Amino acid sequence: MKDKFKKFRKNFGPAVIWGIFILILSGLPGSSFPKIPSFWEWIGPDKIIHLFIYGVFGYLLQSGFTRQFSEKKKRYYVILSSFGLGIIFGAITEVLQFYIFIGRNGNIFDFLANIIGCIIGISIYYLMFSKKNCKKNKKTK
Repeated sequence: MKDKFKKFRKNFGPAVIWGIFILILSGLPGSSFPKIPSFWEWIGPDKIIHLFIYGVFGYLLQSGFTRQFSEKKKRYYVILSSFGLGIIFGAITEVLQFYIFIGRNGNIFDFLANIIGCIIGISIYYLMFSKKNCKKNKKTK
């Protein structure tokens, strides 16, 4: 049991720490953040920050799940798990901003930026992981 927790902590520790960082940022008063008034102006500094922090989160989740479940046949499970957890966490932070965090307002455009960022992070990890595996396979042949 102790070994399983140690493996889990090693694989998912960075994603958990980054998730806590996201929650802290999500809870800060929003008065210093720019307001995005309409859909057409949604690609602003606020959304770029969402893309970045959830991109890192998606990357770290994908990294943790890939190391935790290293069998090749579980690849799609790993991707879906990372994406699903990213969506759930993004939704929770927006709901917390809307109802609980003072001075913050969650909205659907932030949530969409969270999802897109998570997809970008997972994709970057997957592309890097695939290239690394291709190089390993070429060296063994």
